[in-house]
Parts: sequence; structure tokens; C-alpha cells
Amino acid sequence: MCRHIGYLGEPVSPAGVLFRAPHSLLVQSYAPADMRGGGSVNADGFGLGWYPGPGSPPLRHRRSTPLWTDETLPPLAAAVTAGAFVAAVRNGTTGMPVTEVAAAPFTAGRWLFSHNGVVRGYPDSLAELAKTLPVTELLTLEAPTDSAVLWALLRARLATGEDPLEAVAALTAAVEAAAPGSRLNFLLTDGETLIGTAWTHALSVLETPAGVLLSSEPCDGDPRWRPVPDHHAVRATAAGVDLLPLTLEPS
Repeated sequence: MCRHIGYLGEPVSPAGVLFRAPHSLLVQSYAPADMRGGGSVNADGFGLGWYPGPGSPPLRHRRSTPLWTDETLPPLAAAVTAGAFVAAVRNGTTGMPVTEVAAAPFTAGRWLFSHNGVVRGYPDSLAELAKTLPVTELLTLEAPTDSAVLWALLRARLATGEDPLEAVAALTAAVEAAAPGSRLNFLLTDGETLIGTAWTHALSVLETPAGVLLSSEPCDGDPRWRPVPDHHAVRATAAGVDLLPLTLEPS
């Protein structure tokens, strides 16, 4: 499994949770605390996506190498100030390629997306759902991975104007119905709303006066960190944070 972090709030540098915190994303890449049987090291790539300003599309830095080998991201993250970002480190599923384009976050338009988990029985289990996508969409996927297909399915829903939380919930239910036992922890943001899911994998939330962090694992010992219950979603906006149950009713 992978590790990922999403932030929404007052502009901050991503370097704090990526590199400086006691249990930063860097530490989680080589010493994760809660992988739940899905591997022990996240060395198959990493990425950071952020919004340079209000109304601006996201920028992104990705590599296929371990985070701890990259010399460019630490100074880049330290130079960035953003009100929303998503970062991830990857532990690729056996048989799936280790390439830069397979690393989260994925992006389209104003969206950033990350998937921490695995789709059971892929690719056969997603075949029927994938048939709902245009052939050209399938032929131009960034990578032949379960996460890339999930992102294609989700952005197809978002393109119709579907509410992002409803789109994430419906995708989770549809994939669980097609591939029972999948791990479907998602992060999705457009720079104004941040959505995360806990579906058979760990996710924690930290609310501070400055903003909201969603992370596979707490980045430090702050007592305000709290686990997101399994089969629940978190939605963070400027108005606050909602914790909502996810159902098994695909639409």
C-alpha cells in the first residue's frame, strides 16, 4: 500500500509534513507504522501536487524513485506556499509498472487525486466498470494500474458536474461491489474542498486553527489527531469538517 497526505487551509509550506515532522511523509516512506499487511516500504515513486494561487490549476512534481533519494523536492517544497496540496509515496502492487506516471497525485483540470490501496482481482474485476469509459480514455491512461483506472472513472463523474463527495462515495461502492475486499482510501481536492476516504485502510485527520490535514498516519504526536473510522469519508471546506458514513449502494 501507499501513504498519502492532503492539506486544506491557510497557505503553508508542504515541507513541514513532508520532511520536517517527526513522522513525516519521508519517514512514512521507509518506516510506515500502519501498512496493514500491504508491504513495508514505499519506494516505487512519489509526488506532490499544489495550488500556486487562488483559481490557479495545480502544479505537480513526480518521480519513480524513492522519496529519500530525491534531492530536488526538499528545497522545492520549502520554497512553496500553498493553501491546498496532496502528496504521496507509492508501494506498487506486484505486476504493476514502476514509472513516474503511475505515481500520485493524478491531475485533471483543477483536481488532484491519490489512491492508497489496491483493487482486488485487477484488471478483470474492473472490466465492466471500465466499459463505461470512452475507448479513447482507456487508450490514453497515464499508466496501466488500478489507480489510473479509478481516476479515469472518478473524473468521468466529476466531468458531469456530480458533487465530489457523492462521486467519491459512488465510485467506492461500485468498486467494492465489483471487487470485494478492495482497499479504497482516496484523497481528492480542487483547492477549495478536500475529501478523503477510509475504506479498509488507515486514515487520520488533524484540525487546527490554520487548516485540516488528512494523512495515512499521524505526522506527529499532536493529541488532536484522530482516526477516521473505517467505511467513512471526510469532507473539509472553509466552513468546517464533516465526517460521513459510506454505503454499499453503487449508483
